[in-house]
Amino acid sequence: MSIETNNWEELRREARQLENEIDLKLVSFSKLGTSYGSQEYRNENSDTVPLLSSTNSDHMFETMALEIEQLLSKLTDVNDKMISYCQTQAVPGSTVTHTLQRHRDILQDCTHEFQKTKANIQARKEREQLLSSVRKDIDAYKSSSGLNRRTDLYLKEHEHLRK
Repeated sequence: MSIETNNWEELRREARQLENEIDLKLVSFSKLGTSYGSQEYRNENSDTVPLLSSTNSDHMFETMALEIEQLLSKLTDVNDKMISYCQTQAVPGSTVTHTLQRHRDILQDCTHEFQKTKANIQARKEREQLLSSVRKDIDAYKSSSGLNRRTDLYLKEHEHLRK
């Protein structure tokens, strides 16, 4: 019975450790999401420009998302092992049932939070890309229309000189 209890406690310890690690990663992931793209609106010569470029932010986003997905997968495996352990060992008690349900709820909450944060970051990335392309188009139009105005003025001046 002590081997069985040790196995159960080991699974619970592993689940708690993974849950804590996922929680920390989700906080960091969320912070990354709030800072993503904010450098696009700043002057590049400013001291407030973050050290991370958007390509580094993209890489960090991809890396962190992958890490969190792997941790969620591991936690799912541990939860499944806990369930199968309880079924094979015929562990009685509402405490065990409550513990299993609590770990499942935590997994579900973490998964939901991850999906929501990931979707928000992706929406922000798409918005930033759209705005930057519109900004580039506006700048290109301004520079070309300024050039056209100069050309028009030169042509008018040339016409006046010829007459």
